[in-house]
Order: sequence, then C-alpha cells, then structure tokens
Amino acid sequence: MKAKEIKELIDFISESGLEEVNIETSEVKLKVKRSQNVIAAGPVAMPQVAAAPAPAPTLPSPAEAAPKKAAESSDSNAIAIKSPMIGTFYKSPNPETAPFIKVGDVVKPGDTVCIIEAMKLFNEVESEVSGKIIKILVDDAEPVEFDQPLFLVDPS
Repeated sequence: MKAKEIKELIDFISESGLEEVNIETSEVKLKVKRSQNVIAAGPVAMPQVAAAPAPAPTLPSPAEAAPKKAAESSDSNAIAIKSPMIGTFYKSPNPETAPFIKVGDVVKPGDTVCIIEAMKLFNEVESEVSGKIIKILVDDAEPVEFDQPLFLVDPS
C-alpha cells in the first residue's frame, strides 16, 4: 500500500466512527486503533435527587403484536449475506443501470449481489447461499462495516 492509500483509509475510518480496524493481505498487515484519552479525577460529590417512580411499561395491543410476530417468524430462518469489508455499498454497477438484485429475486452461490467500494476499488460481493431475497438491509451509497448484514435470504 502507498502512503496516500493508508492516509485515505485512516481518514475513512475516522469518519466512520470505528474504534479499531485490522487489515491483512499477502503484501501488508495494517492495524489502526483510535486512542482514547482518559482523565483521572478524584471522587466527586453528587447532589442527592429524589428518584421519581418509573412509569409502568405499556404492553402493545394484540393487534399491534401480531404483525410483529409474523415478521419475526418469516425472518427467523433467513440467512444474512454480510459485507466482507468496510466501504460504501452500491446496489448497481453505476447509477444508470438496474440493481444487481431486488427483493423477490432468487440468488444462487456466485451471483453478484452488490458492490462495496473501498479506497477507490470496487469489489463485487457474491452470494454464498441460494434462496430468495426477502429484505435489503442497506441503502444505496451507505457506508458499511465488516461483517454487517446486507441482505436477508430465505433459503427455502
């Protein structure tokens, strides 16, 4: 890696809010970790405040709970396609073309499902599972982290 590429990676990491990133290739091993300044302080006297009673939790009505349970049960056997790296998620190869996949499409191992841009390199992400796409979890041009779920696939 060139110094400029490393600087761009560090800038990207600082903007993303990640605390630590490890990258290892056959050519380079890179670890970037944010330092946290810790300030030691002596004991501080906190004023005594009377605690107000916590409000009683409200339970959803059966009508509200039913759709949520149905959605949970349909996603319970879903398999996630996860991001293999940090970068920017793209649904299509360029803005003028159709997305690689959409909800309802059937994918098989090896099918390209999206592109992740990292350091001006566009990396195609391929499905490792077969099934029907039931949910796209990331918006176009959104930053993603390593191992972040991108898609939910129903393998049945």
